[in-house]
Amino acid sequence: MIVVHPVVELHFRGGFSLWPVGEPTTFDFLRLHGGMSPVDIGTAVMLIVACNDVEGLFPGKGPPRPAEPLDGFLHPLFTTDELFVAGGMRITDTTTGVALLPGCCSDLNEWRDWLDYLDGHSLRLDLGHDPFPLVEVSGGTVRLTPDQEQRDSPVIETSAAGLRRLVAGAEEDLTGFLRSAGAWAEQHLPGRSARLTAALGRALDVVPPQAS
Repeated sequence: MIVVHPVVELHFRGGFSLWPVGEPTTFDFLRLHGGMSPVDIGTAVMLIVACNDVEGLFPGKGPPRPAEPLDGFLHPLFTTDELFVAGGMRITDTTTGVALLPGCCSDLNEWRDWLDYLDGHSLRLDLGHDPFPLVEVSGGTVRLTPDQEQRDSPVIETSAAGLRRLVAGAEEDLTGFLRSAGAWAEQHLPGRSARLTAALGRALDVVPPQAS
């Protein structure tokens, strides 16, 4: 069976204390969906904000940062026009265990590019590098190579129509994450929930769910 999950790159150092997050790890991916634990939601929000902290890398860039620690940390998410989310779509063949993972510099915000490519509206799909994943469509079949620079790289083959349905369905995971993140923010970021959800929606190219 083929499964498709939106994921963020889980790569960060310890020392974060503004809200509960997971333990630091060297490199992995965290799936975004509506059933995440509060700690995983907090970890995802922290990672997405950190992805856009250009001022932290290049002091003096962007508008002035608030002095208050919480607002200062969230500042890039609220003020950056074009947000970036390190990650993408993780596609796994659960029968063989083979998985195509986002490469370095792959942006989850561009997940709709998969739909354009599978619909024939785009000739190329940029999935990052190190590894160098490759997606090829021939007729009604899609061939997924996790690392095209690896001579004996395993592959995943599936139908183009089926993969398109799975990628489109991943929007439900992203919408569920936004809904859960809004509820999480009510507890951990009082007064900032609506603004956070709107910003995350822009970052993930998903319309935030309407509050009930």
